[in-house]
Amino acid sequence: MLIKVKVFPCSRRQGLLKKSPDSFEIKVKEKPIKGNANKAVIKALMDYFQISQSEIKLIKGFRTRNKIFKID
Repeated sequence: MLIKVKVFPCSRRQGLLKKSPDSFEIKVKEKPIKGNANKAVIKALMDYFQISQSEIKLIKGFRTRNKIFKID
């Protein structure tokens, strides 16, 4: 399953908002330096879907706000 995620780094509050069945907005406190924001987004997705980190893969958008993840 592929999902689209729009990330808001450096937010005051953390949260996950489901926009559609395959689209999310995620706010994280971490800065987009050395992949810290990407790690926080993966952790948020792990908590939401109740899966392990090995089941989530970042496919597209390593350096942009709009990302595509593959969930196994």
